[in-house]
Amino acid sequence: MSILITGGSGYIGSHTVVELLSNNEDIIIVDNFSNSNKVSLDRIKQITNKEFKFYNVDCTDEKELEKVFKENNIESIIHFAAYKAVGESVYEPLKYYINNINSTLNILNLMKKYDVKNFVFSSSATVYGNPHKFPITEDFPLSTTNPYGATKLMIEDILKDIAKVDKSFNVAILRYFNPVGAHISGLIGEDPNGIPNNLMPYISQVAVGNLEKLNVFGGDYDTHDGTGVRDYIHVVDLAIGHVKALEKLRTNCGLVIYNLGTGNGYSVLDMVKAFEDASAKKVNYQIVARREGDVPMCYADSTKANKELGWKAKFGLKEMCEDTWRWQSKNPNGYR
Repeated sequence: MSILITGGSGYIGSHTVVELLSNNEDIIIVDNFSNSNKVSLDRIKQITNKEFKFYNVDCTDEKELEKVFKENNIESIIHFAAYKAVGESVYEPLKYYINNINSTLNILNLMKKYDVKNFVFSSSATVYGNPHKFPITEDFPLSTTNPYGATKLMIEDILKDIAKVDKSFNVAILRYFNPVGAHISGLIGEDPNGIPNNLMPYISQVAVGNLEKLNVFGGDYDTHDGTGVRDYIHVVDLAIGHVKALEKLRTNCGLVIYNLGTGNGYSVLDMVKAFEDASAKKVNYQIVARREGDVPMCYADSTKANKELGWKAKFGLKEMCEDTWRWQSKNPNGYR
């Protein structure tokens, strides 16, 4: 029996594949490299010394995707494949709705056809909208401030509706906060196309000399230094969370929802300072206008995941920054 990982060559996907292979799981990766690079697949093999199946398939192409289901005995699916840039989603909403919703519907339809019952969904803290109390627990009201978050919330609703009527359907909705860092080997890490949308690769590319300075979106939020505060979680901790969620689904638990975060909020300028300390590099920045769709503050309460999955983030801000710099300095142009 195999685990199908959609978007498995991407940032979070590749780190999760490493953890699963280290647990001797049989892995199938589906990816179309729209926001990833095939070199990451070779690096996964280098880290784990293990093989896996790979299909170059776009999940919005149900006919091609069905070949994967026909040719393999799939037990579980971890679904990462999606467009994920908050800012871009505001200006290209249709692109996000078409890709993120259709790809998920195709997978769910094929799961029903081929009787696959375990599904781990890569959701996001964006489904909490603009919360007014912290830390955020899983029972907070749900809303969104951008189309990317709206696609995640719509898919969550779809999964909840399926779970209501199909008691054999096991689904883990993982709402994670802000993944950063890289594998300790420096072989895999975050490699965005073009100018990064996420903070840490933006900082690291300034530090390595690929970008002149960091644009800090908003310096007038109601936070301790005026810049946005987020809960940053090491990508390896996040990957381990997916392994734990999969173990939970194998107990036929039905629908479960977990936050994956550290519970600590750091501002943009906190992150800049921590990265400068870790890398011994100066990170030039400028404060610019707020970015549409962003919220002032967001950090998690992950008590539920700790109690029910036995999962807790192990890595602190120092390791997040050191591992990011190791990846970026070893790979100044990413996988290219």
